[in-house]
Amino acid sequence: MIPIRDTIPSRTAPVVTVALIAVNVIVFLHEAALGPYLERFVFASGLVPRRLVYWPGDPLDPVRFLPLVTSMFWHGGWLHLIGNMLYLWIFGDNVEDKLGHFRFLIFYLVAGIAAALAQVALDPTSTLPTVGASGAIAGVLGAYLISFPRSRVLTLIPIIIFPWFVEIPAVIYLVFWFLLQLLEGVGQLGAPAQAGGVAVWAHIGGFISGVVLVKLMEPARRRPPAPVRDLY
Repeated sequence: MIPIRDTIPSRTAPVVTVALIAVNVIVFLHEAALGPYLERFVFASGLVPRRLVYWPGDPLDPVRFLPLVTSMFWHGGWLHLIGNMLYLWIFGDNVEDKLGHFRFLIFYLVAGIAAALAQVALDPTSTLPTVGASGAIAGVLGAYLISFPRSRVLTLIPIIIFPWFVEIPAVIYLVFWFLLQLLEGVGQLGAPAQAGGVAVWAHIGGFISGVVLVKLMEPARRRPPAPVRDLY
């Protein structure tokens, strides 16, 4: 299911959301220019669970924890980048509207770190670098679910070669998305440590952290929610 747009208009310019998308695109273009040095940079900037857990030097060395942040801005390919940025664009503006620009930026980074720590906790011996904004964006999805439960999402469901557009309540869309991640995460628990694949526990941890963080960080004095608009 590919989200196209939601029904909650943003009342403020989503400057942080746009800035995050721009930074991710710029970093990806930088990746493309690295050529033979790409693998080295990804390993250095990506989140490697075993390296974080079994750090050989000073346990408080900032370099040990830096990949918790830098890994959010690297992506494994155009499809990885486009998919993440699509979700951030559709759902991020409303969460930013709710929290305010600065709080949303802090929310995004903290959710991304929580997502990374969840992945490390469930797969601590992996030596494969984990990259991508998916964990932080999963936090945005969790926050959206709590903040805009009455919203709807126009969704593209490709059936063979025919596109099918359907309007789905945001609650159903996001709960279904989370359950898919949970099922895949449970399935990965018995997989070999170096099997690779999607860092699904980062998605799960990010989503749960988003649900919690948005309640802790929402402004004390909130404006009434924007009215739900008709998609057609």
